[in-house]
Amino acid sequence: MEYRELGRTGYNVSTISFGAWAIGGTWGEVDDTESLAALHRALDRGVNFFDTADVYGDGRSERLLARLRRERSEPFFVATKAGRRLNPHTAVGYNRDNLTAFVERSLRNLEVEALDLVQLHCPPTDVYYRPEVFGVLDDLVRAGKLKHYGVSVERVEEALKAIEYPGVQSVQIIFNIFRQRPRELFFAEAQRRRVGILARLPLSSGMLAGKMTRATQFASDDHRAFNRDGAAFDKGETFSGLDYETGLSAVEALRNLVPAGATMAQMALRWILGFPAVTCAIPGAKRPAQVDDNVAAADLAPLSPEVVEAIDGIYDRQVRAHVHHGW
Repeated sequence: MEYRELGRTGYNVSTISFGAWAIGGTWGEVDDTESLAALHRALDRGVNFFDTADVYGDGRSERLLARLRRERSEPFFVATKAGRRLNPHTAVGYNRDNLTAFVERSLRNLEVEALDLVQLHCPPTDVYYRPEVFGVLDDLVRAGKLKHYGVSVERVEEALKAIEYPGVQSVQIIFNIFRQRPRELFFAEAQRRRVGILARLPLSSGMLAGKMTRATQFASDDHRAFNRDGAAFDKGETFSGLDYETGLSAVEALRNLVPAGATMAQMALRWILGFPAVTCAIPGAKRPAQVDDNVAAADLAPLSPEVVEAIDGIYDRQVRAHVHHGW
């Protein structure tokens, strides 16, 4: 496993980390025993960074991570998110009382005295233009409730605005073979300011694992069934905002590029790690075997320039027009 420094936190985190959205919910049926086995396997394989949120299963994944900490002695970092419990989800809701309450709830769920990293959870764009919100986070750091904070964003413009605040240590953003815009300007700015980048949905909601077909069925509680048009949250969170049929077509074009002995998912993760600005990719997993497949990407040799050029060509021809200027 390779490790990279996360912003200015001093944390050295695994380049393949663990996204805990799937073990919380909205990815179909999940079993806590199997989820916990996946978390243990991640630690066994060198993963030391776990990304969750207070709304994943209404705290379910946070509580599973607390149980993992009780059962293991190895140190690891947990990043959680706050804000999406607001209903309605508005900018004015990101105030001192609400943020403090969200942090206190996550402290209880995770059974810790201070949170390693809290990220604003894809707030409305106006939040990034409210310095007082980031002042509240600074106060929570000073109060010892959290060690560091960052943001999870939907759009590149939000990321660029967020890193103007000196306390922001990390930006979580969708970045994968089907969502390449962040590399154009944001990566260089984040590096210049020493801000960590967490690449979320690195497999484009599983599309880049290469196992889906036109006949694939998703459970009714799986966001890949109910959020393709943005019915529940931002459309870009599901298949990177790409039409399902278009995504399948692009995946077929990628198949011939997969290195010998690797899976398509591993190639997609290795592609992300080819960008030094990225601290880590955070693929999800519900089972130990999925963890093994994800983690193996860290051991792959860097993709050849020819393969990288071919991947970029597929993006330019089949994907760019559909998503590039949307986020």
